[in-house]
Amino acid sequence: MNKRSLTQSLLTILMLSPVSVSAQKVVKYTDSTVVSTDAASISANRKTGRLNFHFGNGVTISNAVAYINELSAGYITTSACKVHLISADEFTNAGGKGIRMVIRHSGNDAGITLIQQILVYQDHSYLFINLTAIKGDGAGDNIETRDICPLAVLPKENSKLSQPGSEPRFLDVPFDNDNWSHVIENSWNKAKPFNGVSYEYASIYDNTKLTGLVMGSLSHDFWKTGITYHSAVTPGVIDSLKIIDGLATEDNAALPPDYGGNDGTHDHALHGTMIGKSISSSIIYLGASDDVRKDFVNYGKANVQINGSLSWKAPAPVYWNSFGVEGVLGYEKVMMPKDVSKISDFIKTLGNFNQYTRPVISIDSYDQSIYTTELLTSFGQFARKQHQELGFYFIPFALWSWKNSIDNTKLQGTDYLLSDVVLRDKNNQPIWYKDGQWGALALDPTHPAVRQYVIHQLQKAKTIGAKFIKIDFLTAGALESNHRYNPNIRSGMQAYNYGMKMLKSLADSIMGKDVFITEAISPMFPNQYAHTRFISTDVYSHLRDDQPGFPHYGSTESSLAYGSHLWWVQGTLWPYTNLDVTIMKNFQKNPDLSEQEVKVRLFAMMAMGSILGDGSDFRNKIAADRAKIYLDNKNVCAFFNEPKAFTPLKFADGASFDQQLAFYLPGTEVLFSQFNFDTKKEYDQSWNRKDVGLGKGEYVIKDFLSDQTIGKIGKDQDSFTINVPAGDAKMIRLVPVN
Repeated sequence: MNKRSLTQSLLTILMLSPVSVSAQKVVKYTDSTVVSTDAASISANRKTGRLNFHFGNGVTISNAVAYINELSAGYITTSACKVHLISADEFTNAGGKGIRMVIRHSGNDAGITLIQQILVYQDHSYLFINLTAIKGDGAGDNIETRDICPLAVLPKENSKLSQPGSEPRFLDVPFDNDNWSHVIENSWNKAKPFNGVSYEYASIYDNTKLTGLVMGSLSHDFWKTGITYHSAVTPGVIDSLKIIDGLATEDNAALPPDYGGNDGTHDHALHGTMIGKSISSSIIYLGASDDVRKDFVNYGKANVQINGSLSWKAPAPVYWNSFGVEGVLGYEKVMMPKDVSKISDFIKTLGNFNQYTRPVISIDSYDQSIYTTELLTSFGQFARKQHQELGFYFIPFALWSWKNSIDNTKLQGTDYLLSDVVLRDKNNQPIWYKDGQWGALALDPTHPAVRQYVIHQLQKAKTIGAKFIKIDFLTAGALESNHRYNPNIRSGMQAYNYGMKMLKSLADSIMGKDVFITEAISPMFPNQYAHTRFISTDVYSHLRDDQPGFPHYGSTESSLAYGSHLWWVQGTLWPYTNLDVTIMKNFQKNPDLSEQEVKVRLFAMMAMGSILGDGSDFRNKIAADRAKIYLDNKNVCAFFNEPKAFTPLKFADGASFDQQLAFYLPGTEVLFSQFNFDTKKEYDQSWNRKDVGLGKGEYVIKDFLSDQTIGKIGKDQDSFTINVPAGDAKMIRLVPVN
């Protein structure tokens, strides 16, 4: 690996020429240096090396340290060093102006110098922090680690993180969107402190005032970042927290799914090591303001500032996907190719659905013995005559196969055996990303065979004329391995970043840059290679996970509860989100949905800023009739031409299925959505003008679907209330009266 990681290069970019900074000040005391702004104050103690953070909203971090666990030298904390030199100077970069604080910690038996760098912005409520380790003056031997931590709150250091407020919460998120994992909103219980691991980012906030702190990684080129935490008995206090680079966790069936069971990185080997004369942690974002929702949005924007993102200039795609009807690979032959044309014919009759863009017909995970490339090419020609486009599905970094065939089966489009191309676990055995006699093998993104395989798949997509690509099971490419074809790729995340960059480059060259890419099962980061990503795993559209007769996963409630903490990714990380498809009658062999469930599902997709997709069998009259009402509604189609995520008025909270959620979308005409997943109680939500950006004057309240007037808001009326019956949702539009 290069002597400097990409993370270090990013820090170099961030630190440019000095400028005058008027809104900040640096004060040097006998024992410390303090940098302060209106939003935050950071003090570094030159005797102990510890850091204190005081944010303007009342959040504090006291006696924070950093550390590296070097393979030879062992565990070295900044506080264990004898010398702490502190400097502060001015900087400017693409994000703004501010003060750069640098703390050099030296004087330990290993001769390793730890350098903390903190960028404190003048006009932002966030700061960046990272840790670099060098041997002596950088001229010595290489150092190596798989465990580096730029910010730690440790009991032995008398450290703590404190969040004020009457209802503190700690938000824990899974590594990827697989296995229908949930976010966790931890509440304090004096009798039972909580602990866990959040991946890439986390948040502590007050559930009443929505003030808090967002913390997370901004570097996704080498490290998997985990945030380990343990609560104190005092509400709002975390007595142990480590933002660790190099965390690779194995699924553990003995643990609850969301608490270590399968919410982690799914690894079968240790995280790879970074090696060099100078090595760095990820750049870490710390953002705290009076509105934690703004801090999440700023976290998304900061990621884009450093890593980039894709844009989409055309109208948002609308599509039909076969998976809701056919199941995996179409092996049950529920819909033979001749009947796909019936779906196309029906979609052509939906005037509003066709108004803004050509609908996409996407055959999901097609079986070559049923939907051959030749057949899909012919169908693509038919679809284009219908003013429709074709979608394509493939899995770039995994391959489904029989377990006994790995040594005698070649990877499609190559002359390599699967056994030559797979990732391998700590015992040098092939990694089954999805285990079973028929399972999914994890492939090495750095292997030339995988490049050939991706080219093979993209050439098929070009042959059939696809303009929409769904890529799936991407987490397989991010798995750690004890061996890779390219020895310079040393970690799962580095390999995944390599593979995704390769895939996007090949897609651009083979298919052109006007192809829309959506990620299904995948890590959240890196984000810059797709136009959208599933918020959660496949959604089957039933109301709740505990609904009799339905799967205990994949409900609208589950996906929206998750999404209430993820609305901020739309417009920052990706142009849109993807909340999977609507279902007008039933998903595969699941029971029939009520019309009310169809409506709730559609409104949930709107609230998340999702692209519009459907997976219904329109050969069925009920499904077709409902599609005419909901999918072809003029207001619905106008919204999904350029969907935008609503801002949550309140987050989902706790594990109950009885969530009551409220969202709004500011604008000349403000949109409001309310969801009542409690099937027994009504839901009344009061809205205040100032909280939702509602201007002065009188407003007419209109039902979104029908345009019927259902109420008014007087010009002197500061608040209003919306009632939602049990198990229902409402979407309303506030139209100003001229």
